Amino acid sequence: MESDSLSSMLGFSQSDLIKLATWSMPFGKYAGRALIDLPEAYLFWFHKNSFPEGELGKLMKLCLELKIEGLDGLIKPLKSRVASDGDIG
Repeated sequence: MESDSLSSMLGFSQSDLIKLATWSMPFGKYAGRALIDLPEAYLFWFHKNSFPEGELGKLMKLCLELKIEGLDGLIKPLKSRVASDGDIG
């Protein structure tokens, strides 16, 4: 599939982007906040000290990369789409 090869080349998938808009931070100062809404400084702290293991850490790294590149604004509209539609796609 073409989208599979694009996902592997980029290192993330469409579902990862949706998770950034819909997953909440499970712990810490920003518990309950959508990952895409985490402050960049908070994500940099994890970058310097160690991201959590597993999928959460992978998504937090992706979130930081998008914020650094100024692309986080592309993810935020997904939050309202998922809330109103219940699904994306």
